[in-house]
Amino acid sequence: MAGTISEEDIQKVREASDLVAIIGERTPVKQRGRDFWCCCPLHNEKTPSFKIDPVLQLWHCFGCNEGGDVFGFLMKTEDLSFPEAVRKLAERAHIDIADTGGRGGVPSSKKARLKAVCEATAAFYHTQLMRNPDADAAAARSYLAGRGLGGDVPRRWRLGFAPGRGQLVRHLSAQGFSAEEMVEANVAMKDRGGKLRDRFFNRVMFPIGDAQGECIAFGGRVIGKGEPKYLNSQETSVFHKSQVLYGLDHAKAAMAATGVAVVVEGYTDVIALHEAGIGNAVATLGTALTMRHIRLLARHAQHKIVYLFDGDEAGQRAADRALGFIDDSMTPEAGRAKVELAAVTLPDNLDPAEFVGARGADALRELIARAQPLLKYGIERRLAAHDLGSAEGRSRALVDALAVLAPIKDSLLAKDYAVQIASRCRAREEDVLEQLARLEPPRRAAAPEDGGPGRAGAPAGDGRLPAADPGAAAPGGGAPRRAGLSQPEANRRRFEREFLSLAAQHPELALAHADALASTQWHEPVHATLAQSMLATLAEDPAAPAARVIGDAARVLPQASGILTSGSMAGATEPEPLARFLAEELAIGDAEDAVAALRAQLSDPSALPADEYEMLFQTVTAMQKDLTRRRLAHKAV
Repeated sequence: MAGTISEEDIQKVREASDLVAIIGERTPVKQRGRDFWCCCPLHNEKTPSFKIDPVLQLWHCFGCNEGGDVFGFLMKTEDLSFPEAVRKLAERAHIDIADTGGRGGVPSSKKARLKAVCEATAAFYHTQLMRNPDADAAAARSYLAGRGLGGDVPRRWRLGFAPGRGQLVRHLSAQGFSAEEMVEANVAMKDRGGKLRDRFFNRVMFPIGDAQGECIAFGGRVIGKGEPKYLNSQETSVFHKSQVLYGLDHAKAAMAATGVAVVVEGYTDVIALHEAGIGNAVATLGTALTMRHIRLLARHAQHKIVYLFDGDEAGQRAADRALGFIDDSMTPEAGRAKVELAAVTLPDNLDPAEFVGARGADALRELIARAQPLLKYGIERRLAAHDLGSAEGRSRALVDALAVLAPIKDSLLAKDYAVQIASRCRAREEDVLEQLARLEPPRRAAAPEDGGPGRAGAPAGDGRLPAADPGAAAPGGGAPRRAGLSQPEANRRRFEREFLSLAAQHPELALAHADALASTQWHEPVHATLAQSMLATLAEDPAAPAARVIGDAARVLPQASGILTSGSMAGATEPEPLARFLAEELAIGDAEDAVAALRAQLSDPSALPADEYEMLFQTVTAMQKDLTRRRLAHKAV
């Protein structure tokens, strides 16, 4: 089940939504044999690696190792939750979905309810800005007009004014929202005495929307003096700062058209750029740019992401932090996964809104077009910080600039830049290349989506921190292959993935080999979770189609779709004999593990009584004979 949507309705929507047609609306698809292929909408590529199976209604990209069903496609391309994807496709197919929870037309989903609070709040704030005759509201209008944001701009961007003094709380209460909902949506808060009051007071309000334009949070700029100058909504169940960009709902069409995204630092900067005709600008929300932001932008802007830094001191600190994004994804060796992240600093301590106001949009477009790749930008900043006219300055500049390359020190690109640094610092190329080789890559903090604090604040190429133990992508996609795995162990995990992928795409084979799914000693923990999910789905509905089996697994484990659509062996043979082969391969592997464990007990005869040792020896001998027979028979298949 998915929230309050019945499985019956989910299946109706799935059957009415042709995956080839839906993907074909985004990008041209071409048929090869029974399958369709296209360039992946999730990452930038020139050669199609995105396969669509029209029979199973599944897709998989062999470039970025993502995959899934039609719901998964919408979830990944439009940043929707599963219920949101189902409802959007239902609307497309003109299917009415029965809501099994809630009554009286009130959204039963908690997230939908919080969005309704935010929507009502945005409407209230906008009315206050446009119609409130009080002096505070007039001051808010004057502030916006002084920033060039008067006229129709407040209407286009739904700008508002928060009067405070409990006016919002009273308004929302009259509309039927509870105190708990207001607090959870973070538009109200309780004081020490437990009294409910407005969170925002005497501020110009900027509604923050998700990628679909639904209001999920707010930013407020104080009128006149007061601290903090900007106050943003706190994290809620519908608002996560590391995943949201202000203005994305307005900018994504222009990003798709130009292939470029421009990242700035303020709400007014975004609005000023859009109003000047630069419609591909977005802003972070009081946080540094994160890898989730970059991945989100890369879905819409497939050519380049330009980070536009203010010329003031705060902007330069942000520029230094941005060097933490340098990694192998920026090198040519990354191939289709390459991320083009560029940067530019505005001159004369100007912010983007001031620059456009003073020099015009064309001047800013020219700066954006000349933005340097982040690597070059970082190196130039490091070199410029030192006196290259003195030997001491050149020595310090060499160490400082070379450290930028530490995360990619083994790439050809790093060696090329190292030679350029040597020339600028009047050093021997051989010495600099040797110094580059000795650098240790910086330790990377886990990305927010992996449960860590994020890498935006990680040290940028200091060349001193010990390297983390990286995981390499597994063959054929799916779970990462851990560094240092032996070849037999890597093969074992690949067979596990192939078996699970085959079973998921052919549920009748999963039923036929249910014992194998239940009894296999999975070496990869996520594989055990996927097997359990498949068995649970088929126990509930033995006729469940492949898309449902994979969709159910994806709601249990986010990476499930990529793993279960990644199988690459099925094309070489028929599914049924391949399933038998893989099930036997895994069973033999489990038996070999069991024999190895028993042999370990035999390694110390003194640890067991003589009769137990003899019995164990005979057992191992018999198991080994059986294993040899099974292995010979298995190879003959």
